[in-house]
Amino acid sequence: LCEFAYAMQDAVKRFNKHSFNNFQLRMGINHGPLVAGVIGATKPQYDIWGNTVNVASRMESTGKVGRIQITEETCQIVEQFGFKFDEPHMVQVKGKGQMKARFLAEERK
Repeated sequence: LCEFAYAMQDAVKRFNKHSFNNFQLRMGINHGPLVAGVIGATKPQYDIWGNTVNVASRMESTGKVGRIQITEETCQIVEQFGFKFDEPHMVQVKGKGQMKARFLAEERK
C-alpha cells in the first residue's frame, strides 16, 4: 500500500506536468480489520466500513498536502520492508483522542 501511495503521487505529478493542472494528494494509511460489501439494489456500490477505515480517513484529513500520513502501529509493520519515516507527532483523532502518527519519508527507500 505504501508503494501504491508513492506511485499515486508520481502519477499525479506526471498528469499535472502534461495537463497544466495542479492537482494535489493528501493520503492516510492504517491497517486492521474491516467489513466490505456491496450496498444498493438499483445502483450497487462497493464500500468498506470499520474503525480501521475511520482512522485511515483521519490520517488523511489531518495530514499535509503532498504527504502520506500513517499510524505509528502501521509504521512498525512496514518499516520491516525498508520504508523510512519522519519523526513521530501527535494527531487528534475524532472518537480516539490523541494518536501517534508519522509521515512516510519523501525520500524513498
